[in-house]
Amino acid sequence: MPQSQSATPFGLILLLWGAGLGAAGQYAKISVIYDLLPQVYPNAGAGLGFIVSVVGFVGILFGVVAGLLVSRVGYRRALIWALVCGAVLSALQAFLPPLWIMLALRILEGVSHLAIVVAAPTLIAQLSAQRHRGFTLTLWGTFFGVAFSLLVWLGRPLVAAWGIPAIFVAHAIWMSGFALLLWGRLNALPSQRKPGRFAMGQIIQNHARLYRSPFTSAAGIGWLFYTFCFLALLTLLPPYMAPGDRAFILASMPLISIAVSMTFGVFLLRVFSAVQVVIGGFCGALAALVWLLADPGGAWACFALSAALGLVQGASFAAVPQLNDTAEDQALANGAMAQMGNIGNTLGTPVLAAILLGAGYNGMIWTACIVIAAGLGMHIWLARRRAYFNV
Repeated sequence: MPQSQSATPFGLILLLWGAGLGAAGQYAKISVIYDLLPQVYPNAGAGLGFIVSVVGFVGILFGVVAGLLVSRVGYRRALIWALVCGAVLSALQAFLPPLWIMLALRILEGVSHLAIVVAAPTLIAQLSAQRHRGFTLTLWGTFFGVAFSLLVWLGRPLVAAWGIPAIFVAHAIWMSGFALLLWGRLNALPSQRKPGRFAMGQIIQNHARLYRSPFTSAAGIGWLFYTFCFLALLTLLPPYMAPGDRAFILASMPLISIAVSMTFGVFLLRVFSAVQVVIGGFCGALAALVWLLADPGGAWACFALSAALGLVQGASFAAVPQLNDTAEDQALANGAMAQMGNIGNTLGTPVLAAILLGAGYNGMIWTACIVIAAGLGMHIWLARRRAYFNV
């Protein structure tokens, strides 16, 4: 596959984005029915939470390893097999097996999820013409928000009509359908499989190489601070919103992030580098958080925060191919984003919730300010390191 495409196959890009929706559905299908799971596992207690979080733990442990393995196996092969395995796992989950079996299936699903979120954006970057990469990778960056919205709107009614297994069956059909659609399209592309055998010693070497480099690590490190705050604030801000506006604000926030990233964000990427857009997004998020200090739970402050973080969302994925020329480095950088994103999503809500309990609303928002400022500072520092390398 050539490094610089003259034209962008938008139909294939949309299919890869659809595969991403399936990967996000591996989280969302459990989240949207979480309140119903005690009916299935009445004696699970606090252990029920692991059904959601175990997928994230797999990403924390093996995010970078996934980048290495996918480049060895080949992006096409890894993606197709991940979709097929995801379909099989969802079909097995539809039987609502005992909790220990369900957890084992979710661990395997975490491996499938990692392969998709490393292989698909790497393929999108390689397939897109340079002038379209800002748009195509910003589109990819919407996959989590779109999938969660779709499953809230469609998944809950499906479960109400046909029962809990229906959402797993629907997800299995989605994954298998995109595996079939992509198999034919991707099979026509030349292979980019990297020769060589995978050795366990490479794990430590690749972690060190990835995070030492200001090129491969930048998008993932910034993503850590974004994910730490976004989901946590969506979870913890609603009690401070006006009761009559709460549902509307909460439903609008992820949609505003997506809309801003796909419109204003894409426009900015034509003028500025992806890292500059991320830095601008972090600056806007800091201003919105200060606004939330002055107006706790205010609708317009929440919307401003979502808009600013929407810039971070789309431009972070666009930064990967801008900073990394080869497909292997892009796969490693996407693996870092998976790893850092899972760390942020796993730690953000419990940490900010604990601070909220101990220091109140202002303490939570000030902590979020510190986290966002740290993300801003890390991007500026890494940009200076890259400038030094390029001298």
